Amino acid sequence: MNYPKLFSPLDLGHVTLPNRVLMGSMHTGLEDKARDYGKLAAYFAERARGGVGLMVTGGISPSIEGWLKPFGGRLSMPWHMPRHRKVTAAVHGEGGRICMQVLHAGRYGYHPLSVAPSKIKSPITPFTPRALSARGVERTIRDFVRCAELAQDAGYDGVEVMGSEGYLINEFIAARTNQRTDAWGGDAARRMRFPIEIVRRTREAVGPHFIIIYRLSMLDLVEGGQDWSEIATLAKAIEAAGASIINTGIGWHEARIPTIVTSVPRAGFAWVTQKLKGEVTIPLVATNRINMPDVAERILAEGQADMVSMARPLLADPHWVNKARAGRSDRINTCIACNQACLDHVFQNKRASCLVNPRACHETELKIEPASVRKRIAVVGAGPAGMACASTLAERGHAVTLIDQAADIGGQFNYARQIPGKEEFHETLRYFRHRLNDAGVELRLGQTADAASLHAAGHDEVVIATGIKPRLVSFPGSDDARVLSYIDVLAHHKPVGARVAIIGAGGIGFDVAEYLAEPSPSPTTDVGRWTNDWGIDMQLSRRGGLQPPQPEPPTRRIWLLQRSEGRPGTRLNKTTGWVHRATLKAKQVTMLGDVRYLGFDDEGLHITVGSMAQILPVDNVVICAGQEPNRQLADELLATGARVHVIGGADVAAELDAKRAIAQGTLLASRI
Repeated sequence: MNYPKLFSPLDLGHVTLPNRVLMGSMHTGLEDKARDYGKLAAYFAERARGGVGLMVTGGISPSIEGWLKPFGGRLSMPWHMPRHRKVTAAVHGEGGRICMQVLHAGRYGYHPLSVAPSKIKSPITPFTPRALSARGVERTIRDFVRCAELAQDAGYDGVEVMGSEGYLINEFIAARTNQRTDAWGGDAARRMRFPIEIVRRTREAVGPHFIIIYRLSMLDLVEGGQDWSEIATLAKAIEAAGASIINTGIGWHEARIPTIVTSVPRAGFAWVTQKLKGEVTIPLVATNRINMPDVAERILAEGQADMVSMARPLLADPHWVNKARAGRSDRINTCIACNQACLDHVFQNKRASCLVNPRACHETELKIEPASVRKRIAVVGAGPAGMACASTLAERGHAVTLIDQAADIGGQFNYARQIPGKEEFHETLRYFRHRLNDAGVELRLGQTADAASLHAAGHDEVVIATGIKPRLVSFPGSDDARVLSYIDVLAHHKPVGARVAIIGAGGIGFDVAEYLAEPSPSPTTDVGRWTNDWGIDMQLSRRGGLQPPQPEPPTRRIWLLQRSEGRPGTRLNKTTGWVHRATLKAKQVTMLGDVRYLGFDDEGLHITVGSMAQILPVDNVVICAGQEPNRQLADELLATGARVHVIGGADVAAELDAKRAIAQGTLLASRI
């Protein structure tokens, strides 16, 4: 058997799960409106069909006070149940099992009705919560229990009680947010009484044959968090109260240590779950940055956990489990932990999706169906847009030729995968390489397409995905051989000195700065080095699991410059931008805005910052000043009257946007 531990059944006493894969909770934006539950049902049904052992929904509030945002997902009244029955019926129709996560946002609620153990404002929301009275605490426990009862009536196989990530239950447990002096606060025993009562009373209400998962914060990563003895004590009490499974929670949302971005090493927190092994007898679930079967199998084989939780990997590939079971792991569309279409969308109040799988959460709208008329189609450019378009076209039955002047597929992804923390991008190229081959795409690499040859070949339609051209920056000395483009550095590996200025502080500028500042191999491939860099106490001898960070010294002295005023990096993605800024700060990179470039010579780069002139004593300058569409071929073809479509960077090149490129290529291919 492929991955024998991963595909061994798990007996919970009252039910046996077919494998050790838990699809962890992740908010999609479809949970909040009754009209979207048909789409949510299709989303979960596809993953049940893909073989997942057990799934957990995004967070559903047990009350209005517990909303994540106004009118968010809630199950507190009988008339809420019909929408949930759509989900459970669809999952059970595919032979799957699903639990509903009961999540009370506490002080993280983005609305003025939020409540908390104490009146202490969260640093990530604008609202100050109201402190619950003793009667309010009792009412909130009843809300949790009532929500679980309704979930059972709605057909769910169980619930997950959300006790981590800094939400209400976590706020009761930690002294930093619980300053009560009554029966629900004070010493550790009274602070943990709240979750124990929720689990105990829920078990009494739902009976012995209903799954109760408890999401336990095992590593708070904030000052004033729990110490390990408190965590272990709570775990034992939660087991005694009637939980079926304990899932691992890592970090509060306000923590300033990354926990799920791509720079976190694979299985970077499985050691936390392992520390609890032996303290309880019910199954433990490891989580965070587990994205491929060999990683999951190793965790189980080494006894670090009894199950593995994956949320975003099953967003990326709903058939992850079946592919692994069939020995086709090389066909898995791997989650690269970019957060660009999932978490970033949710924080912008948009529906979640996936950069590498734009059908995620759009299963009822973006359908890949056989073409009614088979056409001969040329796709020029084998970057993200071209690969997605060509493979989808071929899967629909079209005869597709994919042409690129490079020696390999991937386009800008070949540069991205060299950046420390973005090594996962090579998985996307591996996936597309197999997908193009399986779909029967004719691949012509090392060839330059021109309008005449494309016109002569008699293609019915041509898709131009020729990407971008780096934008040039002109100043005295910009033609010096020591002034390089980011392509010179990442593609041609031209030598770069010990002191370097980077012009352009967008995503590419930050990537190049990390590439030049980090040692090779980077700490992102080593859990011990990475936790030391960020200040995580792997011995868990300190509260919250924090210790002073000890980042490795930078390999170069770097200045990161931008023309516009303000702090560089403010336009980076919401959930990952702060990580990039913190990384460069730890590497002592000087980041300057409002810069004008006066010239480069043997003294260095002459600039002004505001009205102040200075000379940066650098050996090299690297230009990362944006891109322009490379659409000359498209314009030439349009002049011939050919039927042409332009996608990806050739269409819009404001920033390198693989999310838009892959979605655009897939959507176009679904309609031709």
